[in-house]
Amino acid sequence: MHLTPSAAPGSARAGSLRVLTGSDAPALLRLCDRDPVGNLFVSARLLGLVSRAGTDLGGQVWGWFEGDELVSACWAGANLVPVEATPRALDAFAEHARAQGRRCSSLVGPAEAVLALWQRLEPHWRGVREVRAQQPLMVCDTEPLVAPDPAVRRSTLRELDLVVPACVAMFTEEIGYAPAPPDGGGAYRARIAELVSTGRSFVRVEAGPAGPEVVFKAELGAVSPKVVQVQGVWVPPHRRGEGLSEPGMAAVVTACRADGVDSVSLYVNDYNTRALAAYRRVGFREVGTFATVLF
Repeated sequence: MHLTPSAAPGSARAGSLRVLTGSDAPALLRLCDRDPVGNLFVSARLLGLVSRAGTDLGGQVWGWFEGDELVSACWAGANLVPVEATPRALDAFAEHARAQGRRCSSLVGPAEAVLALWQRLEPHWRGVREVRAQQPLMVCDTEPLVAPDPAVRRSTLRELDLVVPACVAMFTEEIGYAPAPPDGGGAYRARIAELVSTGRSFVRVEAGPAGPEVVFKAELGAVSPKVVQVQGVWVPPHRRGEGLSEPGMAAVVTACRADGVDSVSLYVNDYNTRALAAYRRVGFREVGTFATVLF
């Protein structure tokens, strides 16, 4: 489906926006490869579809073309995620998003593109809860600088009743509302179960006053053969300050590198100075900036 071209009259390379299809996946992967860390959210989903021989993109993706070349893209699902977005592409993405009406819960990705897209959408979309404009994007591509915690390991499906409440608690603390009812909810629990069953959930479990409890956790939110993105790093409030997070993250990095991953990435709010300091001590360094607009 082609939409109205937005190039200036007489332009030698007329621009147009088109909803991408499965046949566009190779071009979209090449676009993501321009910044494998910054564009991992989209490329990881595309690679998952390729591995399952999928025929669609698993969500709507808008492509901005100049001539026959895919120049920019925007993942449009629960999140709007711009990929290598030029100013002209952002104009087109914003126009299309306004015409559809807001269907996403957030805008997230490289800060320059996200904030420029939000500038175009803000006069038309109400109900924004928070704009997190400075989220350092960090990478560890060496062995960690601290010893990994030998008690941190991949979780198992038998531990799902421990892992899900820890994920709910972390999400609630980070975002400001629970992702699901206290029992985790069906869809949310299924998502966590998928992460656990695919080896993307890491935990340290110890005996607590009421039984076993998760005292450190992290998940791999996006995975490609050479780059992964860590999300959901959490230590329960009553165990903070005990030095669990740094060796825990070192264990996650070590496990990923043992699997052949070159770069372990994450992004963090700039005001979370304790987390930033901890990640730097582990060996993470800043390679860019993300931004998130929450609705």
